[in-house]
Amino acid sequence: MKIHSGTARSKKKGISYAKWGYIFLLPFFVVFVIFQLIPLISTVYYSFFQYFRKGLQIVGPNFIGMQNYAKLFATDLPKYFQNTLLLWVVGFIPQIFFSLLLAAWFTSSRLHLRGQRFFKTVIYMPNLIMAAAFSMLFFALFSDNGPVNGTLISMGLIKQPIRFLASVSGTRGLIAFMNFMMWFGNTTILLMAAIMGINPCLFEAAQIDGASGNQMFWHITMPLIRPIMAYVLITSLIGGLQMFDVPQILTDGTGSPDRTSMTMVMYINNHMFSRNYGMAGATSTVLFILCAILCLLVYFVMTKGSRDQEVS
Repeated sequence: MKIHSGTARSKKKGISYAKWGYIFLLPFFVVFVIFQLIPLISTVYYSFFQYFRKGLQIVGPNFIGMQNYAKLFATDLPKYFQNTLLLWVVGFIPQIFFSLLLAAWFTSSRLHLRGQRFFKTVIYMPNLIMAAAFSMLFFALFSDNGPVNGTLISMGLIKQPIRFLASVSGTRGLIAFMNFMMWFGNTTILLMAAIMGINPCLFEAAQIDGASGNQMFWHITMPLIRPIMAYVLITSLIGGLQMFDVPQILTDGTGSPDRTSMTMVMYINNHMFSRNYGMAGATSTVLFILCAILCLLVYFVMTKGSRDQEVS
């Protein structure tokens, strides 16, 4: 009987619960395969076909090889990619600058800023507003007869309304400013979490050695938050390349003036609106490849120092 009870105990101790981890992960993979992987494969597949709707008649799918891609690069696709990248860069540079500045201030043991919770809430609030509502608000504010022009005229600063949305710099500037306003709060919270994860003993040791706040920021803070910086840069780049709602609403889908605000996703939407599924699939595939290349490039550049330290 003693031998039997010992065997039962050993069996109980040998029970593996790893299967429950796979069971809990299963819903995620099912949703991922159905709603992301299969549509991605379908998009790449139909990019090699002539497949569009002409009135009530559906043409295709007829296999045409790389003709959609050849036709795509013969259009203004490089211009739209340049527009997208420029709009992201112009909005991201002030975003990362102010986010780093605010994160350093809020986590500084020297400053001891009061009301941090209030300021954190305020800077994060624009992130909670829908991009469509934000775009409609700016469209009303900066229109020819909007409050901004009315205020400037009443103050005597200008005599004629400024047509913000009729100029290239005005339209691009508003789009970049809206992207900055919506996302710098989220970036600030991420960078604050990264800085707060640094061991305080490093700052104390540097302070004892006579290091200034500027030296500690550049030689301790920046190298140690580089992984989070890489994450912020990659996710911001992905979101920037997928920019759609803000320029779509602000320019009424035309990318005006002269399609200088037309983004890659707006171009894809135009093909989907005209039911040209083959060209839309080719454009989406090109965007996916460009996004993957740029993200890999950013990842290897941002993590080069940490990988060199691991090798050494």
